[in-house]
Amino acid sequence: MLRALSHAMAVVALSATPLLADDLAVPEGDVILTVTGSLDVTNVDDSAQFDLAMLEDLDMTTIETSTIWTEGENSFQGVSLAVLVDALGIEGTTLKATAINDYAIEIPMTDAVEGGPIVAYRMDGNTMSVRDKGPLWVIYPYDSNSDYRTEVIYSRSIWQLDRLEAVD
Repeated sequence: MLRALSHAMAVVALSATPLLADDLAVPEGDVILTVTGSLDVTNVDDSAQFDLAMLEDLDMTTIETSTIWTEGENSFQGVSLAVLVDALGIEGTTLKATAINDYAIEIPMTDAVEGGPIVAYRMDGNTMSVRDKGPLWVIYPYDSNSDYRTEVIYSRSIWQLDRLEAVD
């Protein structure tokens, strides 16, 4: 009887536990973003790998803004850096962001705030090709706040992003 009760309690406890982010699916399509470093949630070895569909499954944010690299105002859709950091349980003080060509910059974790930058995967409704600064581009809401129109912020606006590493 005690054994059956213990088993039943274990089943109830497990079924009542929400799916943790540790249950991040494995990408089915081409991996376009790999996150490593100090993170709680992984899906491939010690990393969190995302295909486009997985990024689209996270809360989408849209930023309407002009940039110094494009003509006029554009609409960018992607996942907020704050949402991504939260979803993966990322810790540390800095995100090292690296592009396909190994160009790398550092983004302080203090930038990962609501209303801050997004990891954009669409511009004007279209996925971005490597030729068009894709597949991922860190976009800040440049037009919404003059604090986002500085050389420092522009330098953090890395395109052709494919890797993030959480570092202390």
